[in-house]
Amino acid sequence: MKSRLLQPPRCSDMSLVEAQGISKTYTFGEVEVRALCPTTLTIEEGEFIAVMGPSGSGKSTLMNILGCLDKPTTGKYLLSGVDVGGLSRDERAEIRNRKIGFVFQGFNLLSRTAAIENVELPLLYNGVPAEERRQKAMAALKKVGLEGREHHHPNQLSGGQQQRVAIARALVNNAPLIFADEPTGNLDTKTSAEIMDLFVQLNTEASITVMLVTHEPDIAAYSRRIIRFLDGCIVSDEARSNA
Repeated sequence: MKSRLLQPPRCSDMSLVEAQGISKTYTFGEVEVRALCPTTLTIEEGEFIAVMGPSGSGKSTLMNILGCLDKPTTGKYLLSGVDVGGLSRDERAEIRNRKIGFVFQGFNLLSRTAAIENVELPLLYNGVPAEERRQKAMAALKKVGLEGREHHHPNQLSGGQQQRVAIARALVNNAPLIFADEPTGNLDTKTSAEIMDLFVQLNTEASITVMLVTHEPDIAAYSRRIIRFLDGCIVSDEARSNA
């Protein structure tokens, strides 16, 4: 099982993400609600994408499917060449933990746990030895500018610093893909710019692929590609040549 997940067949023209007609319909009794129209898109390694749209437009549903948090009702989804739809719940959790980092609006940190221990969590789930966990977590915190704050708890950190801890946690497994859901939603303008500059740095210097959901045009402007949703469907998908 592990070799199938972690060492899929690679070829030079393989996309990091390939969605082929994926859709999502939720059933509530006799009522069916289509959250995502049949959607086809690819994401190449090193892209920086913003997904925009009003509440309920399908953008978070798409991210949940691409992030292996949910399965599509129809269609096929390949992540690094692996058909995610054919994986069990445990296999999806494994590929998610090793290949994807998540950053959320609410930070999702353990309040009674120091920054370094929050960052170590994905490594703990992967069974990484304690000394190696600590070294990798320290390196991740340094990468996001929090060296010296590793033993601070979330209530001892500003909102921007808490989001940096969350980004370090997303990075600690060297995942090639980060999904960020409204990552600046709880931050002021200055701190939001600092966090977005950090995403740009990770994307350009470490070639980490970033896909973020946002409703703010000034945040989307940091990306090099903008996908817009309406009523569960992609209505535009545009590269930004001036980004």
